[in-house]
Amino acid sequence: MNRVMVLTGGGDCPGLNAVIRAIVKRAAREKDWEVVGSIEAFNGILREPTEIVVLDEKAVSGIHYQGGTIIQTTNKGGPFAWPVKQKDGSYIAVDRSDEMIRKIQYLGIDAVINIGGDGSQRISQALFEKGLNIIGVPKTIDNDLSATDATFGFQTAIQIATEAVDKLVTTAASHNRVQILEVMGRNAGWIALNAAVAGGAEICLLPEFPYDIEKVMERIEKRFDKGRGFVNIVIAEGARNIKGDLIAEKSQEVGYANVKLGGVGFRFEEELKEAGCEHSIRTTVLGHLQRGGVPIAYDRVLATQYGVKAFELVLAGEFGRMVSYRHPYITSVTLKEAIQKPNLVDPDTALMKTARGIGICFGD
Repeated sequence: MNRVMVLTGGGDCPGLNAVIRAIVKRAAREKDWEVVGSIEAFNGILREPTEIVVLDEKAVSGIHYQGGTIIQTTNKGGPFAWPVKQKDGSYIAVDRSDEMIRKIQYLGIDAVINIGGDGSQRISQALFEKGLNIIGVPKTIDNDLSATDATFGFQTAIQIATEAVDKLVTTAASHNRVQILEVMGRNAGWIALNAAVAGGAEICLLPEFPYDIEKVMERIEKRFDKGRGFVNIVIAEGARNIKGDLIAEKSQEVGYANVKLGGVGFRFEEELKEAGCEHSIRTTVLGHLQRGGVPIAYDRVLATQYGVKAFELVLAGEFGRMVSYRHPYITSVTLKEAIQKPNLVDPDTALMKTARGIGICFGD
């Protein structure tokens, strides 16, 4: 019996369960394959006792429309930076990758499918270089992987953000108010840009284009006549002003390597007040609502396509690759290519030209 291990790493994302289900259902068509899941990414293999579960068709029945992941996820620790507590209460990061690979081999696991974003696929590449048979599946609501046209979960996040803009437009208009919506995306502005276009926001502030508060103020004032009017602003969590200020802090969570973003909406509100904005201002931080809940149909379909393709790459022995969508094909690229450069908003991209064409202000 051949065995493939599936794991989900990084932040949770709508569509994860649909990928898991697709892998299991595709594997069930082969008579000599078993699928197991590692709980909380690679942590399930690294822990003692080992935490892995058998994933058969009964275990994945009906999970494709559920948010989250039935095998859980984590963005802390991992095989190359396992946190170990010292006597003084501090932690050090220990490389346990060789030990983990030996354990995977001992358990009779022939291949690993790692479902995750940029950080997860960097781990995939490092493990592949150490000889592990591994396949990557791109997952991120930020859509910041350049080696694929789309990542599942992204369209669901846009839908949630757009619905928030739609709701805030009515309250902004009712109160003659400046309404600020902060959305996720880290260093990529795709969620903010799409939500601003779809929701009809007047101003959109992105990480890729540092904003000038004076130019933003000019646009705001054009929306008001004798104190009456309203403005809806979408701001990405990684946005910064022309001074380069970024709202981020080092996490105090053990094993969490990334800086924590969030709070730029409130900082921007203060900037507006300091710049002389006298209109009523309210800020909403959408936060983790963008990650949770039921994936829309598009993401369920894309996730299912990714899951089937991932297992077929395993069958073909094409390891060291990540599943990729290049319209209209579901194909694959090397993991090295997948992590080579991020997918950021370019000024010449079609959607940016559309946004500027309808008059959205980016503060630049």
